[in-house]
Amino acid sequence: MAILSSSFTFFLLRKLLHPSKPTSIIASRTNQTHYNFPVSVLIMNSSSSTQLRSYSPSTSNTTYQVPGLDTDEIDRIADQTFERYASKTMNRNGTGIAIVWFRNDLRVLDNEVLYKAWASSEAVLPVYCLDPRLSGTTHYFGFPKTGALRAQFLIDCLADLKKNLIKRGLNLLIKYGKPEEIIPPLAKQFGAHTVFAQKETCSEEVNVERLVGKGLQGLELLSFPGECISHNSLKNCKLQLIWSSCTMYHVDDLPFNTSSLPDVYTQFRKSVEANCGIQSCIPIPMFLGPPVSLDDWGCVPSINQLGLLPQKVTKGMRLVGGESAALSRVHEYFWKKDLLRIYKETRNGMLGSDYSTKFSPWLASGSLSPRFIYEEVKRYERERLANNSTYWVLFELIWRDYFKFISIKYGNSIFHLGGPRKVEQRWSQDQKLFESWRDGCTGYPLIDANMKELSTTGFMSNRGRQIVCSFLVRDMGIDWRMGAEWFETCLLDYDPCSNYGNWTYGAGVGNDPREDRYFGIPKQAQTYDPEGKYVAYWLPQLQSLPNDKRNFPGKSYIQQIVPLKFGNPNMASSSRGASSSSGSGRRKTRGRKI
Repeated sequence: MAILSSSFTFFLLRKLLHPSKPTSIIASRTNQTHYNFPVSVLIMNSSSSTQLRSYSPSTSNTTYQVPGLDTDEIDRIADQTFERYASKTMNRNGTGIAIVWFRNDLRVLDNEVLYKAWASSEAVLPVYCLDPRLSGTTHYFGFPKTGALRAQFLIDCLADLKKNLIKRGLNLLIKYGKPEEIIPPLAKQFGAHTVFAQKETCSEEVNVERLVGKGLQGLELLSFPGECISHNSLKNCKLQLIWSSCTMYHVDDLPFNTSSLPDVYTQFRKSVEANCGIQSCIPIPMFLGPPVSLDDWGCVPSINQLGLLPQKVTKGMRLVGGESAALSRVHEYFWKKDLLRIYKETRNGMLGSDYSTKFSPWLASGSLSPRFIYEEVKRYERERLANNSTYWVLFELIWRDYFKFISIKYGNSIFHLGGPRKVEQRWSQDQKLFESWRDGCTGYPLIDANMKELSTTGFMSNRGRQIVCSFLVRDMGIDWRMGAEWFETCLLDYDPCSNYGNWTYGAGVGNDPREDRYFGIPKQAQTYDPEGKYVAYWLPQLQSLPNDKRNFPGKSYIQQIVPLKFGNPNMASSSRGASSSSGSGRRKTRGRKI
């Protein structure tokens, strides 16, 4: 049965192509004018038959899969990992039925929500709600809230989660609709005693939690469906929200309240490293059944059923969604290719699949637990070696934790123009300038190549994100929220805490002890793409130029849309201004997408 009717599919597609003024469910965010820019539809194909070739920077039209393993090997590694972390001696003493409401925790391994539901019941009903609000538009500027690239990654995650649950005696009920309209009726239908779900921190997600909880209040539920019982046997279903392992450090283990969270990352990091332990992964039994009796479990939707058009990714990196792929990528990066030992030296790369871990899309979807990464790093340190690179992966995970906790402390201010620091500054919302940045037509190859990669693959290196952010807000003077919302549309690894935390930081309105960080293009190009391989890969018209001219092509490339704030953009040697005000970027960079 199709998830959406044809008329509603057409409506969603029309909304994506011609976004109107969005209706926000966040009452507390300041209402502002919405700008509706023409947005190219972001599309990709999930077909496993996509032709994958060996990665070559000199080849213009190649795709390379991450992880670079075939389906059988991915499944084998995932099964072996499950077996290593599973428990065969766990007791189950619960009664009745519990519902697991999957959100951004699309995994089985180290899923405390799933474990507690299993332990407290005789049967578990896993549910995922395809919330139509995710097909809406962003809050201020009306971009598609979920682009097709991330939507396809989500589809892959759901298909893999369903497969892994079936392997362990359960299934995944997939329903289209708002959770507050789906979960309470299901609880009543099955007489569930508890709905278990992962606790979120940002206002949209928290509001949905509130609505689901409100819908469950007052429901009179039967202990066992169909049983004839007296009025005194009626009970209520409760919503139990669990922090789970959405962060490496558990919120309850912090040495301070989130309201007293340090406003400088280094202070936060030193405090948690000195005073906090990291909880072990939650063991999961190999068999989670029996499943509840249900005739129609729903289908994993196709990209068309979500109102988006499929298209092959013909260039760059294609990340495979799902927990199995995530576990296989950890194995591939740490153990098979032994790249963890050199992570700190390679992490600022921009071209290829192995300069960094690429874990962030799976972390964002909850297909991968940060605690699992921590345990694998520690295992690597025991069995192979411990060095600055092994530590640096954990260092980046602490950044991710920090932004999650910052979202609790500062609430919706991370989405506001002045940011958590309430900075008053005039920003431009010039549509032409923004579109040149969005479409990769600024006249600066390093900016344009990164933006082409983003729209083509849904991913961009951490170094690239810092550079394009700095250019948008420092050189162009554009409202940083426009960049943040465009990233929200495009990124496979989008999550509100990291995305808006990084953008407020880069715009000088967030948690940064320095307000004037500037990433000068000449210096960045000279340091991180000295031979112009990255820009030539994404901008083939530059391939015929000498290596040292690719980032500085002069009139051989399109006209530059704005002058740089510092430095001569046409000469690699003229970067004195670019290295001032931390333009070199050679520092402990924040919020990296590892």
